[in-house]
Amino acid sequence: MKRFRIGTDGPEVSRIALGLMRIDRLGPREADDLVRDALDQGVDFFDHADIYGGGRCEEIFGGVLSRDPSLRGRIAIQSKVGIRRGEFDFSKEHILEAVDGCLARLKTDRLDFLLLHRPDALVEPEEVAEAFDVLERTGKALRFGVSNQNPMQIELLQRTVKQRLCVNQLQLSLAYTPMIDAGLHVNMTDPASVVHDGSVLDYCRLKGITIQPWSPFQHGFFGGAFLGDPKFPELNAVVDRMAAEKGVAPAAIAIAWILRHPARMQPVLGTTSPKHLREACRAADVDLTRTEWYELYRAAGNKLP
Repeated sequence: MKRFRIGTDGPEVSRIALGLMRIDRLGPREADDLVRDALDQGVDFFDHADIYGGGRCEEIFGGVLSRDPSLRGRIAIQSKVGIRRGEFDFSKEHILEAVDGCLARLKTDRLDFLLLHRPDALVEPEEVAEAFDVLERTGKALRFGVSNQNPMQIELLQRTVKQRLCVNQLQLSLAYTPMIDAGLHVNMTDPASVVHDGSVLDYCRLKGITIQPWSPFQHGFFGGAFLGDPKFPELNAVVDRMAAEKGVAPAAIAIAWILRHPARMQPVLGTTSPKHLREACRAADVDLTRTEWYELYRAAGNKLP
């Protein structure tokens, strides 16, 4: 597994992260096996959110750490807070309370990364700054970031927040590419030219913010996996051909396409299957050429100007 540095001055971690949104489906032994299988593949970055499974996902992961405390020193733990039932809440009070809940469930004294989970329309940046200062001072969170936020939202926070926001989780897959489409269709009037997110891809590259693509196998907003989906015949034909040529599973080609982008992203896998995890992690050994990258992009139904 290749490694890289998060942001501009963060720790070196695996190029691929494992998301634990579905770990509540597993029993204790299965959860132990999944974490160890990830480490065997070189994956040492684990992504959580307090909303996943209503907190149950963090509890299960905390059980893994309780059964083998030596694991904590070998991994980076990230969690996200800010989503409440029917609303978003970036108030100082909620951030601090939510982080305490994460730590208790995860059975750890610190989060290596804390992200604000999606934007809050009622955000008061000063409250976020106060909360982050407390968390940094007490050592409860070491580094900070956001998810699904555009450049102006990040700038609004960063004007007051003194900690560098070093991560932005954004949806991206071969079958969901709006942040790439707009950059290729500059000065055009076709649908792909619409800038949905304030040029967030270029912004993150300029600011040294690591993009963590989530749902890297999905099409649409939780529309399902595109791999093997008959609605994507051309894309799957190209993916399958390249997978056969390179001796890997199709999932590895889908992840390799993301890793090939010079933004140096860190895809977040959401699988609980050790087999699927191993297949996807082979992406770190696949080097796509420029021609192959664009062939996959076009096979997904994208048109070049």
